[in-house]
Amino acid sequence: MEIRIISNSSPPNSKSQPTNNTDEPLVKKQGPSSGNPISRFTDAVLGCFGKLLSKKKLDGGIRSEEEEKVYSWLHTLAQTERNLVFEYVRSTERGLSFSEADARRREVGQNAPHDQTFRSWWQILWNAVLHPFIVILIVLSALSYLTGDNDSGIIMLILVFITVSLRFYQEFNSSKAAMKLSELLKSPVKVQRCAGRYIQTELVVQVDQTEIVPGDIIHFSPGDLFPGDVRLLTTKDLVVSQSSLTGESGTMEKIGDIIEDPSTPLLELRNICFMGTSVVAGYGTGLVVSTGSKTYMSTIFSTLGKQTPPDAFATGVRRISYALICIMLVMVPIMTVLDYYASHSWSEGILFGISVAVAITPQMLPLIVNTNLAKGALAMAKDRCIVKSLVAIQNMGAMDILCLDKTGTLTMDRFIMVHHLDSWGVPQERVLRFAFLNSYFKTELRNPVDEAVLAYTYTGGYKFGSSKWRKIDEIPFDFTRRKVSVILETDLENIDYRNGNVDCSRLLITKGALEEVLKTCSFMENIDKGVTSPLYVEDCQRILHMGEELGNDGLRVLGISIKRMESGGEEAMNKETAESNMRFLGLLCFFDPPKDSAKQALRRLAERGVKAKVLTGDSLSLAIKVCKEVGIRTTQVITGPDLELLDNETFHDTVKKVTVFARLTPTQKLHVVQSLQKAGNHIVGFLGDGINDSLALDAADVGISVDSGASVAKDVADIILLEKDLNVLVASVERGRITYGNTMKYLKMSVVANIGSVISLLIAITCLPYEPLTPMQLVTQNFLYNLGQIAIPWDRMEEEYVRTPQRWSHKGLPLFMLWNGPVCSIFDTATFIFLWFYYDVDKPSQSGFFQSAWFVEGLLMQTLIIHLIRTEKIPFIQDVASWPVLCSTFVISSIGIAIPFTPIGRVMGLTNLPLSYFGFLVVLIIGYFFLGQVVKRAYILVYKKWL
Repeated sequence: MEIRIISNSSPPNSKSQPTNNTDEPLVKKQGPSSGNPISRFTDAVLGCFGKLLSKKKLDGGIRSEEEEKVYSWLHTLAQTERNLVFEYVRSTERGLSFSEADARRREVGQNAPHDQTFRSWWQILWNAVLHPFIVILIVLSALSYLTGDNDSGIIMLILVFITVSLRFYQEFNSSKAAMKLSELLKSPVKVQRCAGRYIQTELVVQVDQTEIVPGDIIHFSPGDLFPGDVRLLTTKDLVVSQSSLTGESGTMEKIGDIIEDPSTPLLELRNICFMGTSVVAGYGTGLVVSTGSKTYMSTIFSTLGKQTPPDAFATGVRRISYALICIMLVMVPIMTVLDYYASHSWSEGILFGISVAVAITPQMLPLIVNTNLAKGALAMAKDRCIVKSLVAIQNMGAMDILCLDKTGTLTMDRFIMVHHLDSWGVPQERVLRFAFLNSYFKTELRNPVDEAVLAYTYTGGYKFGSSKWRKIDEIPFDFTRRKVSVILETDLENIDYRNGNVDCSRLLITKGALEEVLKTCSFMENIDKGVTSPLYVEDCQRILHMGEELGNDGLRVLGISIKRMESGGEEAMNKETAESNMRFLGLLCFFDPPKDSAKQALRRLAERGVKAKVLTGDSLSLAIKVCKEVGIRTTQVITGPDLELLDNETFHDTVKKVTVFARLTPTQKLHVVQSLQKAGNHIVGFLGDGINDSLALDAADVGISVDSGASVAKDVADIILLEKDLNVLVASVERGRITYGNTMKYLKMSVVANIGSVISLLIAITCLPYEPLTPMQLVTQNFLYNLGQIAIPWDRMEEEYVRTPQRWSHKGLPLFMLWNGPVCSIFDTATFIFLWFYYDVDKPSQSGFFQSAWFVEGLLMQTLIIHLIRTEKIPFIQDVASWPVLCSTFVISSIGIAIPFTPIGRVMGLTNLPLSYFGFLVVLIIGYFFLGQVVKRAYILVYKKWL
């Protein structure tokens, strides 16, 4: 635990504190959505909620009772004096003691939104039972009992039991794995606690956000997320993003030392920050007033529910499910009537119709989909890649554009300082001195550049007397100004000026992007001559040209400037006036070496159909230099200021062509990602780890961050890389495509087999004077067939398939069914004709033999179809399935052939089959694979893809 001592003070105030009116839970806890077992703290915040509500005012209109309580509570605190706020939440200005925090945590529970707790075993079981297809089976089983067909009812209940058990087993194991993985995603928060039995000492410690309780005092800086609803205490240039609540990319300035007006809308309160919102710039302290389910964000969720918009795949699966149910509703009455004319019994007809409904229902669909996703998540975890949203696995397979920041992804993110030059490119120690003082006294958002300056100074043996300076104030870095300033003070005799009289001991030192620093300067120093001269336009152009040349050599260039300030003046309070009329000192040059693995990883991604685009805030020349070294094309490049000048149509065309975007603001990164998604119809991934990447990460189809990234970046991301290595992404893309491919195998196979089987039954029952299969036989056949498909998630995919982005096509599945469904029916019909003419099954006395033959043939065809559909190649010759699929096929086929010869077969009304029939089946199956392969090649020739 990191501990920093702030100060010593007297024993704590012993006055009793009034309790707030939110001691009782405002909302009931609910389980998370079933599709996301690895969700963490603000995954609930930045889903569709912000987008869903971005078009209407969150704190307007009719509010629920729970929302009204939280609304009133936060408004009351916003209008209350600071000292009284401590009374309301039972805290003090020192914060809580460790024992008080533990006791309060036991009282209010862990700090997590209502849908962030992992589901209990009974919730997972209940979710498995409530799937629509399982409910249909249960209803059909009940109807079977009511109509007297107890055997069919038992078989259907056994199928329900096995399906629910397998789904429960998979999801329960996935949930346990998610709990273990979630331990790797701790979000530390700096909280002030007091310790000591007699003399209280205030400490700042880092604790996980789940351990925060009401009454804690937190310290925050850029990149931090607010772990609860917070009443601000002290602030310095604080700017907060509330996009997690509003869905808008704008920011809002917050002020701690203010009393709000009662008429101010909730989300416009300047002294209140909400759970899940993030710090963009500035720093300060705040008092946590609500946590967990009592926060405003959680109360909103309890009213609206978190409904993440389904992606194309989930939408497609849902549509197919509804289509099959519609087909079932049409076919069941038809089959019931036709069976009645064959059996002359309405009870038999109803039972047969129910059995057909079971045959159409793809009972294993939820199990196969969830098993595929869970297996993919666990496999990616072994590759040091944590999946927070299971939907992201499918999107990884469909991703065709990867946007990434330069720093830390293409480069090592370990800066090395190489030059400190004056305005004429001459090395000067004076430039390094003020750069050192800026980095040394800077406290907010310390970055690798500051570390490089300090390391260069210390290792070079420079002694700049930092102990002689005192920090007065700081103007923090933000991504609009792109610079940071510190105000220092020292005794007059310690100031070393060679160019003019010194009548003050206070100095403003600014360091930042070269062009931004030059904008604030009106003068420049000639250090060798010891004079200061006006900074003309020609000088700016010369300095910028020099910086561009250094950037072309792969160096990152920053500017450094200074300004004398009056002691006790008010100028420092305004950063616009403070950072003006400054004196330009020189340039700082840094080298961030490209990663050795980046070029290989980008090449492998390109081979798999994923194009890379670089979105960076660095200079264009530096971005081009790095991109050339890692193999990214730089023929089409643009900067953020140039993008601002484009109209919408030109903007979209430019974004489509350009591969390198430089000098982008966070909002511009967001707009580029959105343009690629909407205008370009791409599935976009975004890899970033900084505060400035958070908006784009949230908007991307797949947001990817790293474990060492900023808290806000990790919390909005769908996938967290535990290693900053692009090769991990390559493996994740492949895993996503394997997961998608195996799911599509089952979907296409089940649609073709089920629909083909029902068509064949329709033909048979129309021609025969008896049922082609009894309800018990039909349900048993369907049960064995579905049991054999459990091994599909463990199948392999062809290398050619993995090399191409895989997207859901709404037309793909219906077309696939129209092409391949008749193939099954043709060979079922061939079997029917063979049995009719060779074995004379047109008489009711031959019903047992026909049903036995039809049972075995149908089961073998449905079981073997997976080998035809799973590959574009010739099955068993050019490509062989994985051993789990082969074993499953062998076991189910053997059981199907053996059943007619067993006592179980006698109970089901089946009889022994002659050896000649099995010879016919061999010829039939060979013919089926031959014709199926011909249709497959024709389909691929027309549509250029198979799965």
